[in-house]
Amino acid sequence: MFMENNTGSRPVSASQSGTAVSCPDSNGTLPSCAGLAVPYVPFQQNNPQKYAQTEALSNGTLFPGLNLPFHLAVDGSTLPATPLAELQALEFVVLELGIYLDTHKDDAEAFNLFKQFSAMEKAAKAAYESKFGPITKEAAAGDSYQWLCDPWPWNFAQNEVK
Repeated sequence: MFMENNTGSRPVSASQSGTAVSCPDSNGTLPSCAGLAVPYVPFQQNNPQKYAQTEALSNGTLFPGLNLPFHLAVDGSTLPATPLAELQALEFVVLELGIYLDTHKDDAEAFNLFKQFSAMEKAAKAAYESKFGPITKEAAAGDSYQWLCDPWPWNFAQNEVK
């Protein structure tokens, strides 16, 4: 373990200094005492703040306390307001809540949100597939194999609603 010395210029190991430095993470954010070359993942407390689904997708996390923006981050307002983008945002929120619940099984509010967003994602996926066709191979069901039928969902010009 390395700690920064008083000058901030040369790392000093904890065993060399003889003292341990406390670096609290109670806010769920990267503390100023965390070294830049040391990987750090804050432990989330129960009932953390949450982004709206489109903000979560653009930030790469549902939880503002875990958001360490990158240089080339996409602004949430620049995401297209399309049925596919909305479905992706819902799927992302369900995935994030599931990962959170892996370590916070007793957070009843998060579990209720998980159930609510799972239902919304299921309905949005069904609505999208009924209009544009299957988006996963598992959804390709019916009298014949439909997966390779044109147009593909990302062919926006061919899928425009008239």
